[in-house]
Amino acid sequence: MTPSAAVPETCIPSAFLTAEWRHLLMVNYVVDPDVLTPLVPAGTELDLWRGRAYVSVVGFRFLKTRVWGLPIPFHRNFDEVNLRFYVRRRRGEEWRTGVTFVKEIVPRRAVALVARTLYNENYVRFPMRSAIAIPGRVQYEWRHAESWEGLSGNAVGEPVTPAPDSEEQFITEHYWGYARQRDGGTVEYAVEHVPWRVWPCEGAAFAAQVGRLYGEQFVKSLTGPPQSAFVADGSAVVVRKGVRLP
Repeated sequence: MTPSAAVPETCIPSAFLTAEWRHLLMVNYVVDPDVLTPLVPAGTELDLWRGRAYVSVVGFRFLKTRVWGLPIPFHRNFDEVNLRFYVRRRRGEEWRTGVTFVKEIVPRRAVALVARTLYNENYVRFPMRSAIAIPGRVQYEWRHAESWEGLSGNAVGEPVTPAPDSEEQFITEHYWGYARQRDGGTVEYAVEHVPWRVWPCEGAAFAAQVGRLYGEQFVKSLTGPPQSAFVADGSAVVVRKGVRLP
């Protein structure tokens, strides 16, 4: 994920980060593509599902984290909440479908600092707390602007593997990340994990000062009811070292 000189795409970058991502609460909204266009990394384009642009507010547990194979004391297990949207990049006959982050919230100052410095990802540090009971309630909260904000929902029933071409598959199965750089370039990194199972989610809610947190352009989309919500079980993940696009 770190910026680097462009390398041949036949090379497989080494593993930068390994971890487990668990109990992913994904609350999804349809958004006007014009809101996202200025944020699309160079060399990619918006990835639409059935003609609609999506953003997702995602809360999850980051567990057993290792960087370059090494555990970092006091930084192995923590929560994250991010706002992301979906892009794709053409490579020969292949479409690489991926995600781009608007903002990522973590409770560890060092995580936010390293991510901002090395990846140019928009990480911020807020106090956080969570409560998870699956099946049952899943809740992630952060303290922002002198009050607690949060993301919550109730996982119900049994988890299932998303059907092909379903909304759940579109949201969960993007295996590339794209980060805009300060000079206008783009870093691409691979994210490897098995397909996740998902629970239906009832009563999903996102409560935040959207304008202050993400910008006024997101207020209209994120203050209404979500298009959909579900909880993914998650898995072990490998994040490969980033490669700068030519």
